[in-house]
Amino acid sequence: MESRPTVTHVEIFGQTYSVRAAGDPDYIRELAAFVDRRMREVAEHAPTVDSTKIAILTALNISDEYYQHRQKAQVGDPGRLVPQAGRLVEKLDEILGTLPQSAPARAGNG
Repeated sequence: MESRPTVTHVEIFGQTYSVRAAGDPDYIRELAAFVDRRMREVAEHAPTVDSTKIAILTALNISDEYYQHRQKAQVGDPGRLVPQAGRLVEKLDEILGTLPQSAPARAGNG
């Protein structure tokens, strides 16, 4: 069962907006706070730019992050495997270090 749309009042970059959405009002406020923070960050680097341009630059920045994240999710992020690979190497070193020196290393055939 879908929840009914509710109106949530949020403030973004000094302007109050009434957002009608079926989502959790706290989630809507969290999104608005995120956009507000990002707009303020952009405004710090471009203090003479009007609020419409700041909103567009913020949307471009957020879109860029989204597309980069989506791309990594589609092709995989090899960097996410580095900690796991490191732990596996340590475990192999530990196991191999406990083998008697006279025992020949054997490769498994499947």
